[in-house]
Parts: sequence; structure tokens; C-alpha cells
Amino acid sequence: MRRTPVESDRKLISILIPVFNEEGNIRRAYEAVRDVFEQMEDRYAFEIIFTDNHSTDASIAIISELAAMDPRVRAVRFARNFGFQRSVLTAYRLASGDAAIQIDCDLQDPPSVFPRFLELWEQGHDVVVGIRRFRQESKLLQWARRFYYRLLKRLSDDNLMLDSGDFRLIDRSVLDQLHLINDVAPYTRGLTSLLATKQVGVAYDRQARQAGVSKFPLGKLMALAVDGLITHSIFPLRLAAFVGLGISLLTCLASFFYIFSRLLFGINWPAGFATTTVLLLFGISLNAIFLGIIGEYVGRIYNQVRSRPMTVIEYSVNVPDLSLGRLSQLTRPYAATSDAADILSRRTETRQAR
Repeated sequence: MRRTPVESDRKLISILIPVFNEEGNIRRAYEAVRDVFEQMEDRYAFEIIFTDNHSTDASIAIISELAAMDPRVRAVRFARNFGFQRSVLTAYRLASGDAAIQIDCDLQDPPSVFPRFLELWEQGHDVVVGIRRFRQESKLLQWARRFYYRLLKRLSDDNLMLDSGDFRLIDRSVLDQLHLINDVAPYTRGLTSLLATKQVGVAYDRQARQAGVSKFPLGKLMALAVDGLITHSIFPLRLAAFVGLGISLLTCLASFFYIFSRLLFGINWPAGFATTTVLLLFGISLNAIFLGIIGEYVGRIYNQVRSRPMTVIEYSVNVPDLSLGRLSQLTRPYAATSDAADILSRRTETRQAR
């Protein structure tokens, strides 16, 4: 059913939902978002941007059906799986709203928190972050997450919020700055916190997934943790230098000790084949580890200087101004619906008048 144009005082909120094999959750997510905004329709209009990371199930068919039924739904499918972080940054760049809220398709982050996000946004906060007060997962994984978030905050110079994920609201001013980011390996939650001038958190309880399986098993969680550390800190490189310097110092001291013991005191040390072998293997292992750390940074530099497209879009619905191909060349598109276009044009006229 087509919506009628909205009043000029209504603000447009973009809801960003990354998708990968979520056919069991897409309709639920759409309905949950719609139901929340129907309770605030006198103040806010909304659009939903689904970014499909080349799902192999019926996800894109369901999203396309919703987009055909409701023009507030915008669908983008990538030519292949470019990873979660790139998918999220793409959605941020496509957002036309006065603010954007990212939420997972599995609804573990409840849309019922939206009104609180918007309330704090209206008070002047440019980034409102969901703080996970409780998660339905093992105690060991909860402890590991808490330790990691605190380690990352200590090592990073960015304004990261403890125990936060990607569930957050971002103001238009931050969205505009994300268009200027040229990072082939983005860590979006860190980027948004870096760009924030007035950030605040909202505590909530994370729900259990009701359909499908998690797209972040242990291996991908570890990869995401490495991305966060490398993107926001050069501490691993400094650690390699400090450990290498420390081992070199200890080796020199041990060498002097053996030499002076032999020359001054005549101590005849045993051959020590086992000790020598262990030390050699230990040194080789350290070299391999630290060369791997350096290689990780060099690889990212290599990918960055090649300036390849961050994502390639294969298919879209209700995104008329999106040119396929390099998203890095994308200018912020006009709104895909009459509601969004009306609000966006009024916002532009207001800015020009100022």
C-alpha cells in the first residue's frame, strides 16, 4: 500500500538491516520496525534499507517482495559476500534520513529501544549506542567479550563504549562524514565512535535468536576482534618491537654472563644442547608471530593503496539514483520514496536558506 506524503515537521529515520541467509527473520524484522514507528508516526517517517550480502537462500526474494509492497523498503544485493563491516558501511552511505539506526535482522537487539534512542538524539546526542546489559550466551563467552572490550578501549585512542555492539543511532552529521571515509577494511562501530562529538549509551537486554543460526561463529568473532585491534591501535606492532628488544637484551646479558664466567672464574659449563635447541625454537616462533603481525598491517596497506571498490552492487530495488559499480564514487542518493523525497527536499531547502 502506497503511503501519502508526510508533513514537513516529521523527521526521516533510516533503519539499516544487514542480511545474510536470514529468510526466517526478514519479515519479522520488517514488521517489528513498522510496528514501532506506527506508534510514532506523528513525529517520524522511516525507511528500511536491507543490504543482502549475497545470501544463498530466499532472502533477496523476500526483501524484493517487501520492497514491491512497501516503497519505504529499499533493497540492495551485493555481487558477492563482501563481509559484515563493508555491508554496514554501505548501508550507512545509502541512508537518506536525518538519522540512521542499525539493527541485526535476527532482532536480538529489540526495536522497542528505538524511542529511547530517538529521545536522546533529540536532546542533541549525535551517536546513541546500545549497551548490552545481558546476553543469552555462555559465561565464558560473556567474560571473553568483556575482557576484549576493555582491552580495546585501553589500547585505542577512539571514544569506544564498553560492552557495545553495532546497535546504534547515528546523526546525519556523522553519516555525511562516513562518505569521506576511504577504508577498505572498515570497523564501523569504531568509526562512528571516532566521529561522534556527543556520544551516549543506552543499556538493554539482548534477546535470544528465534530463527536461523548465528553468522558469527567463534572463528568469525576472533577475526572481528583482530579487525578491531588492528584498525584502532598500533599496539601489536609496538608489542613486537618491545618483546624483540627485551629478548635481545636478555640474550646479550646471558652471553656476557657465560663469557665472563668462563674467563674469570674458569667455570666449565655443560654443553647444554637441549637448552640451546629450546632457545632457538623459541626465537624462531617469536619471529614467525611478529612477522605475521607485521604482515597483517602490510597486507591492509596493500589493499588500501590498490583503491579497489569497497562493495559491488548487483541488484537494487527502490534505489533509483544508485549507479551500479564502485560505491566509493557514490554520492549520497536521493530518497527512494515519496515520504523520504519530501523530507529530504525540505531539509535541503532549509539548509540553503541558512
